[in-house]
Amino acid sequence: MSGNSVLIAGASIAGPALAHWLWRRGAEVTVVERAAGLRPGGQAVDARGVAREVIRRMGLDAEVRAACTDTAGAHTVDVDGNVVQTFSAEDDGGDGFIAEIEILRGDLAQVLYDDTRDGVEYVFNDRIAELTQDADGVDVTFASGERRRFDLVVGADGLHSSLRGMVFGPREQFIHHLGMVLAFYSVPNEFGLDRWFLDYQDPVTARSAGLRPIQDATQAMALFSFPAKEFDIDHRDIEAQKQLLRAKMDGFGWLTPRILAHLDDTPDFYLDQVAQVKMDRWSSGRVGLIGDAAFCASPMSGAGTGLALVGAYLLAGELAAAKWDPEAGFAAYEERMRQFVADNQEIGRLHAQSRAVPQAEIEPGPEPDMDALMALVDRAINGLELPDYADVPDSRQ
Repeated sequence: MSGNSVLIAGASIAGPALAHWLWRRGAEVTVVERAAGLRPGGQAVDARGVAREVIRRMGLDAEVRAACTDTAGAHTVDVDGNVVQTFSAEDDGGDGFIAEIEILRGDLAQVLYDDTRDGVEYVFNDRIAELTQDADGVDVTFASGERRRFDLVVGADGLHSSLRGMVFGPREQFIHHLGMVLAFYSVPNEFGLDRWFLDYQDPVTARSAGLRPIQDATQAMALFSFPAKEFDIDHRDIEAQKQLLRAKMDGFGWLTPRILAHLDDTPDFYLDQVAQVKMDRWSSGRVGLIGDAAFCASPMSGAGTGLALVGAYLLAGELAAAKWDPEAGFAAYEERMRQFVADNQEIGRLHAQSRAVPQAEIEPGPEPDMDALMALVDRAINGLELPDYADVPDSRQ
């Protein structure tokens, strides 16, 4: 081994972003992904504040912006489609409800993959089956049967991280359900959608339906949410998830029946619980976690992609600054990220709470302290100062 060989599990956002920075810092990087290739589509993800600066430092600002959805804003509508509220992508300097940088998860993954594929080894259709670590490295057995040894292993494999389960314990210890379920999938744009996201919400039932424009004007991204006190459907059982969505959205108004009519034809259906991951530590010896695997803030935070990008920059920088010593590098990364993660998780929790079903027997709580809330939002967007890591290697300088 070179002394800084790193295996990353997961090729969505956090994995390739970390691969970018590790490669630039001089590491030998392998990314393993259980899927046969990059997964297309997915929800629209945002980059605000400090995450935008990370994209700029990656040298990918032009590529990311070229792949953006080009959403002009959002219209909240009533059941008849009448506009009741409007938000512009220019609000709050591009950091508002509709972010200046808004891109489908799959499109951002493609940008990151294209940027790193020449310098990073990608292994698709495989996964980590077993690993054991000692003071000097990590022995990994893949599902394919191949065995290899790495200096470090990082899990970037999402909310349901297999690596987290292997090293840190059962998922029930770490995943905190927030009482909602979200679904996304692409549909033909038979709705006349043109650069404006349409969002219909029913506060009585806490259900919502939406249509989001994407770059391909012939298509749109549909999204649904509904309350669920518990969620026990396997995250890989697509048919059961579709049955649940149909049952929960039955009788919902607006364009819902027409959107659901495309459910069996879509190539990129996704449904999962709205949840957060909370852990006392994000590393154990030579194995660490990043992105949703370590600190998922839930889609209700609007910050999952930002946390992944910022975390990737910091983790690679701190490992290189520590001369690839895992104890020092992982500890410094965690120290820099903890409060930023906590603020974004609080945003996600409050947003999910605001969308909950009203309960008549419970007295309404006090009005929120808007000054405190706005201060929290600002910290969640801009509340982390990025080191410049001037003293560590950078192959692009």
